[in-house]
Amino acid sequence: MLYLLDANVLIRADEEYYGFDLVPQFWDWLYGQCQAGNVKMPLEIWQEVCGSRTQLGQWINDKDVKAALILDEEADPAILNEVLTTGYGPSLTDTELDKIGQDMFLVAYARMAADRTVVTKEVSAPSKKRANRKVPDVCNTFGQAWIKDFDLYRILGFKA
Repeated sequence: MLYLLDANVLIRADEEYYGFDLVPQFWDWLYGQCQAGNVKMPLEIWQEVCGSRTQLGQWINDKDVKAALILDEEADPAILNEVLTTGYGPSLTDTELDKIGQDMFLVAYARMAADRTVVTKEVSAPSKKRANRKVPDVCNTFGQAWIKDFDLYRILGFKA
């Protein structure tokens, strides 16, 4: 199984419970999971975090971490279009596309192979429409597997 990380997983881990100064072993463990091919992040999602001026920004821009973390693929345009039109809505405006950001890529990459699971901090909100839809709900539209970050940590055996 390949787990694809949403940017919010790393951001919240750093800001809330696995800060580099408090739990550095988390970041070593995550790097190891990336090296082993269990965890990846699409380039488009990585770009949401790489400009950070925090320790997370330093970590994610380290050449070895970057090489291990980034999914070495390009999104299939047909799948990406389907995620946009079916997952979010037809004829999206530029404002709606800006609001969706790079989330469409996360779901599209997950849909490109059967053994992929999206990992996100977002909470399902099925009543939300169009650009306000949450990643779990877009995944559910396609029957795409997704889990919360702490589920990933349990599955892959992280121990603080």
